[in-house]
Amino acid sequence: MAGIPPGLRDLGYVEGKNITFVFPAGEIRPERLSQLAAELVSLKVDVIVAAATAGIQAAGRETKTIPIVMPVANDPVETGFVASLGRPGGNITGLALISSQLSGKRLELLRTVAPEVSRIAVLFNPTNPALPHQMRETEAAARALGVHLQFLEVRDPKDVDKALQIATTSRTHALVVLDDALLFTYRTAIVKLAAKNRLAAIYGFREFAEAGGLMAYAANLADMYRRAATYVDRILKGAKPAELPVEQPTKFELVINLKTAKALGLTIPPSLLARADEVIQ
Repeated sequence: MAGIPPGLRDLGYVEGKNITFVFPAGEIRPERLSQLAAELVSLKVDVIVAAATAGIQAAGRETKTIPIVMPVANDPVETGFVASLGRPGGNITGLALISSQLSGKRLELLRTVAPEVSRIAVLFNPTNPALPHQMRETEAAARALGVHLQFLEVRDPKDVDKALQIATTSRTHALVVLDDALLFTYRTAIVKLAAKNRLAAIYGFREFAEAGGLMAYAANLADMYRRAATYVDRILKGAKPAELPVEQPTKFELVINLKTAKALGLTIPPSLLARADEVIQ
């Protein structure tokens, strides 16, 4: 949520003067989301900002009247958060990731760096309601590229080590991590274990590459959070969430960690380096 307050400050809001930020007390864990959402509803806040599928679900269950702004949401139509992108129709609006549509591009980028790879492990969180669409699109992209996918569940940190061990013993030499808030939280462990098992990996968000991951390709999360602040602004000025179209990313960034590539013995083609938005040395 770090980008929301700065984004609102840029729009002229001053905390304690014309806006008050309410942050839930205690650690934000998946099992506490419903409780935290209920606390915010009980405080009768004017707007709730809820990130990721589980957070949006929790807030949506607790209120159908308080506006909910989602800075990032995977397939909000598919998950039932909004009726359509153009006319959300309820009390939820904001920005949508298009993770599913990026599946093919991520597999292509991975094959560009590791063209000999024919088996790719896919880490996923089975509790994510947006998962089916991501899986379908990833499977379709894999068929088009002629690669075999090995889907491996991750529900808690212990599953990461287990899953990547399975991948390695199955002679899988590459990894894709599907977009998910839980897996994003585990990114440091995932990146370290991918390196330990010498897996060429591509992730969604740049934070994975910054943590040592090989490559990342997605929209910029910080930018999406700042854009979400404009939704809060419009709602506070009287706009109805039902009538505020859900925006999608217009720019995607490719981040390559050259240090990790060298450690894995991979040569990044010059043409791909030229396309990168950032190269981490």
